[in-house]
Amino acid sequence: MTQMTYGEYGGRYVPETLVPALDELERGWVEALADPSFREELDRLGSRYVGRPSPLYETERFAPPGRRIVLKREDLNHTGAHKINNALGQILLASRLGKRRIVAETGAGQHGVATATVCARFGLDCVVYMGAEDMRRQHPNVERMRLLGAEVRAVEFGTRTLKEATSEAIRDWIASVETTYYLIGSCVGPAPYPSIVRELQAVIGREARAQMLESYDRLPDAVIACVGGGSNAIGLFAGFLEDADVRLVGVEAAGAASLGSGRPAVLHGARSSVLADADGQVLDAHSISAGLDYPGVGPEHAALRDSGRAEYTTATDEEALAAFHRLAETEGILPALEPAHALARAVDLDAELILVGLSGRGDKDLAEVLQH
Repeated sequence: MTQMTYGEYGGRYVPETLVPALDELERGWVEALADPSFREELDRLGSRYVGRPSPLYETERFAPPGRRIVLKREDLNHTGAHKINNALGQILLASRLGKRRIVAETGAGQHGVATATVCARFGLDCVVYMGAEDMRRQHPNVERMRLLGAEVRAVEFGTRTLKEATSEAIRDWIASVETTYYLIGSCVGPAPYPSIVRELQAVIGREARAQMLESYDRLPDAVIACVGGGSNAIGLFAGFLEDADVRLVGVEAAGAASLGSGRPAVLHGARSSVLADADGQVLDAHSISAGLDYPGVGPEHAALRDSGRAEYTTATDEEALAAFHRLAETEGILPALEPAHALARAVDLDAELILVGLSGRGDKDLAEVLQH
């Protein structure tokens, strides 16, 4: 069976109509993991379609004196981010379950692009919900999704960002659950989604750990990654959880710090640490980065925070922008604004050898960066 809870977090808080679909999903996932052909197909596509393994790259000019900063280059994957790892695994699972219609939510657009990409590859219908504000901020990704054959549906209520897009995708799923697979983009949502996404993104951590040992003959002192919903971070952390001497550091957007200033609450089908008031009403989040602009976080991150195994800090919009420019001007690499938050904290982290999850590339953020 898959992991349903992480300490007091996780679980299922959904309408009764979704329980059979979640049970079907869990059974299908357990069967897929037990079937060697599923892993073989995923590995084959990872190698030939995505371009795995993604390389490590040690920065030569970005790192300040006394620090060595190594990037795990998920930005070099097909579609430009880590999201394709999860989308590929879930599309294989959806195909096994006989689902021909896929719905997804997206904030920064990278998960939407990854979902549209795999739907095109496997010939499935694709509907992506995206907040109208995120569509404005991430217009190139909107056009990419449409070119790939996806229908992009604008969400015009609330903050018009990822929270509302997720709510709309769930509503669609409830109304069409017999024929539709909800391909969730981060390690959030009702069980078994957090454990499915974690396992599909854990390839990042497994590769990075082996690559560090091969290249440096040691593990990093610290592993650092940005955290919105938290899928790239949980995937990277997964490779080092058992290495007690390796610090795990998650970096949230200062205006969306659900781990730093949230409280236990239910959001989108699971209990986690959420930006909410005393009555449990979800508060608005803010970040220049559409992928971090979310008032919740994956339940495993909340448990890692409570246990002390991982530490979580923040970076401001201004700090992320400065790190974006610094990496561009010193290394010739344009990072997405999401991992720019992790880069901002990596330069002042008290550690010698630091591994940073560069979860995506910055093409999608150029208009936002130039505007600021």
